[in-house]
Amino acid sequence: MQRRKFIKNVAATSAAFSIVPSFVLGKNHVPPSDTLYVSAFGVGGRGGGVIRELTATGKVKFVSFCDVDKRMVAESQALHPNAKMYKDFRKVYDKHLKEIDAIMVATPDHNHATIALPYMRAKKHAYVEKPLAHNIYETRLMTEVAKENGIVTQMGNQGASSDGSRQAKEWIKSGIIGKIEKVDCWTNRPVWPQGVKIPVGNEQVPKELDWDLWLGPAAMRDYNPAYLPFKWRGWWDFGTGALGDMGCHIMETPFSTLDLGYPTEAEASCTTVWVGDFVEADYSSSCPPSSIVRLKFNTEEHGDIALNWYDGGLKPDLPDELKNDETIGDGGGGSIFYGTKGILVCDTYSRNPRLLPSETMKLFNAPEPYLPRITGTHASNWVEGCMNGTGTSSDFSRSGPLTEAVLMGNLAIKAYQYKEFKEGKKAGDWDPFNYPGRRKLLWDGKNMKVTNYEKANEWVKRDYRPGWELS
Repeated sequence: MQRRKFIKNVAATSAAFSIVPSFVLGKNHVPPSDTLYVSAFGVGGRGGGVIRELTATGKVKFVSFCDVDKRMVAESQALHPNAKMYKDFRKVYDKHLKEIDAIMVATPDHNHATIALPYMRAKKHAYVEKPLAHNIYETRLMTEVAKENGIVTQMGNQGASSDGSRQAKEWIKSGIIGKIEKVDCWTNRPVWPQGVKIPVGNEQVPKELDWDLWLGPAAMRDYNPAYLPFKWRGWWDFGTGALGDMGCHIMETPFSTLDLGYPTEAEASCTTVWVGDFVEADYSSSCPPSSIVRLKFNTEEHGDIALNWYDGGLKPDLPDELKNDETIGDGGGGSIFYGTKGILVCDTYSRNPRLLPSETMKLFNAPEPYLPRITGTHASNWVEGCMNGTGTSSDFSRSGPLTEAVLMGNLAIKAYQYKEFKEGKKAGDWDPFNYPGRRKLLWDGKNMKVTNYEKANEWVKRDYRPGWELS
């Protein structure tokens, strides 16, 4: 089926399609089967990891796998040799829609919404890797479609199912560190190239790769190994940078614990890349090598909260309460909650919550655990939700707004990167640029609009390649 025709038919198909799925939501309902039938999209790399987790539940049968690159599929195919194999997600829709209950999407960020939305509109449950989508518009759309269709959803930010996230929330809710005024979050990402020029040269497309399908909604360009299999994360057309990669992990506990909602403002500063003596690069297609993002939120319980993000080797100030032989976070990053009465620190994925100064831990009578713990994995939590109608740790009603907050930070980064030549200046001149976006962006979250810098609104929604527009 042609892409344009496919989009037009999706709404009609999902509206007309009326078949009782193998799992009807509701705790009192006994499902007719103990198997969840799934089609998976993006089955190498991180997708392969999710497939292994879903397989380990013993409750999932994979009807089909879909990946545009045959080099990435061997492990998943060996695990499930009877799953049908495709390159084009539209063929899965045409051939297997009536056979499946759910989908798993772990493609590069720019294809999440393109692939997931048709199936979600057909009332298929959805597990989608983080970030939920490539831009704020797509994220809002996926959140709304999930709600409208009553499907069970899960974003792949695995720390949301951890004991650490729940423990940190219980401690903060107990009031032990008082009202929260500030949270610092950081990551060791990027661990791929960023702040680099667009590759040139017409490289041969590997025979195993469908380059057109890999690009999906992104503008056509020549294939180059600088983009994949993993380095796509550092290009705005495909990825969402260090913040998009890790923000949905590290910001999850602050977001869910403090009921942050939409940010009210965002401001960024980023590393400047130099290509010669006093010659500044203009690599705005690539995410910056490092950045700091300052988000502000207004909450009912805590009032105004500042959330600061650091990546690319940058880290927040060390708390005065930290002893010389102590560290904050772990090798991958972490978060620090500053309250009116004390400080709480977590490692990456909300692991190992602890109070500062450290001797406080000996005096602290932790509250009895009251939040339900997840006994399996993040993936099995979703499977149980699909089968039994129970809630999931990171359903789109929560992970959607979290992703929007993360991507609002990326709006500030893009605004900081944006350059215009000064009158009479050209590339290679000294001090040739103006930077009109280097300001505090004010955000109307409900209406998805920057209210004080119109240029930034161009990045709320991407430009779609003709025939790949979302409907």
